Amino acid sequence: MADKCPVDHGTHSSDQSCPVDHKSRSTWASILPESNATHPVSTSPLSTEREVSSIPRTNDGNWVYPSEAQFFAAMMRKNHNPHAGDMKTIIPIHNAVNERAWSELLKWESGRGGEKCGGVKLVNFKGRPNDLTPKARLMTLLGYSAPFDRHDWVVERCGTQIRYVIDFYTGRGAGPSSNNVSFYLDVRPALDNWEGVKMRAENIWRDWSGGVRSSSNPSHSSTQSS
Repeated sequence: MADKCPVDHGTHSSDQSCPVDHKSRSTWASILPESNATHPVSTSPLSTEREVSSIPRTNDGNWVYPSEAQFFAAMMRKNHNPHAGDMKTIIPIHNAVNERAWSELLKWESGRGGEKCGGVKLVNFKGRPNDLTPKARLMTLLGYSAPFDRHDWVVERCGTQIRYVIDFYTGRGAGPSSNNVSFYLDVRPALDNWEGVKMRAENIWRDWSGGVRSSSNPSHSSTQSS
């Protein structure tokens, strides 16, 4: 039985909780739309239902996203001052953005043989919101906005492990004054082994030669909150 969500939200896990990197979680919560008015006290109980992701694990089943109650409880434990009413907005965005990240990762993996051994699977993950990737650092030096979060996902393809780097950017319309939360995802293999270097080089060649573009450019994902 799968018992975790596909983003490192913490340092340990159990059957009753989704591991959440609390710094990363606080970062995500801070960019979601919120009213300038005082949050009303929610009288509705938080849902304990969990959504099964489309992201396969290496052992059995798929990763499972946290419930509203788990997300709220984890933030309370770290004194992040969460609002129960916000969970109905945060959870769908959290899940949708991670599904998008997996979709973009699979574009890189397409045609590389993973289907011969049951498909690519997510091995582990880590939130690194305070660590800029070399590409993100270069882009900020050129005047572009820095990503608000970073994740490293390690996947397995027929016994070979490949680390992917994901930079998350806020899109136009995101922020406290808008209900339209928009994200840009830059998903690509890390350059820490020959396989990653080869994949990136092949992608550059396809782009240069006019082939079909992969997800080397940031992908756009919009979520309408209510």
